[in-house]
Amino acid sequence: MKFLEYTPLDSFSLFLSHLNLGESTIKGSLEAYSCKHTVCDKKLSLSLEHEILGYLGQSSDGDSPRKTLIYLVLTLSHMYPDHHFSAVQAHLFFNEEVWDTFRHIFETYLFEAAKEWALDNSGDSLFDSMSKAIDEVVRLDECEIYSYSPGFDGDPFLEKGAIWSFHFFFYNRKLKRVISFRCCCLSNLAEEGFLAGGASDDGDEDDAIFSNMDM
Repeated sequence: MKFLEYTPLDSFSLFLSHLNLGESTIKGSLEAYSCKHTVCDKKLSLSLEHEILGYLGQSSDGDSPRKTLIYLVLTLSHMYPDHHFSAVQAHLFFNEEVWDTFRHIFETYLFEAAKEWALDNSGDSLFDSMSKAIDEVVRLDECEIYSYSPGFDGDPFLEKGAIWSFHFFFYNRKLKRVISFRCCCLSNLAEEGFLAGGASDDGDEDDAIFSNMDM
């Protein structure tokens, strides 16, 4: 996997990198990767392939889903190099989604962020602008969309005080490109010591949103 430099995506990552909304802060990133294997990728890919075959069986009907899962896990491994991802566990956490589901989650959770974007960008729509940028990289009409929902305890992206999070992947099989879009919302009150405990209850509620078809 290779990180792809693409300026339009960088502008959204910069905007969402630390967006303070008063009582909460949104942290997010939008990154593109090429699925071309490096030397390290080839070794990890082989290991993942053996792990998946042992779990899903040897049926040739599963070749395409297996390759997709490997690319998604390799992307996660590049994003979090200090974290070990099991292909079997990842299989349980990835769900195939449709565009309308992504749009609903985006507009629900990033409603306040979208207002801030519009103020800074002459009224432009955050969703429309980001969709256009993603389309230029991976051609949305040719993409498979996946959500990654490992739960609050298994997500290396989450920090103390997390209220909600989501992580989507846009994968174009023909172009062999993947875009990762992740966001989480942190309570500023928790960071200041006003809230006790974790966010597991909110995590249970969020999990219901991502309970679509298993990959």
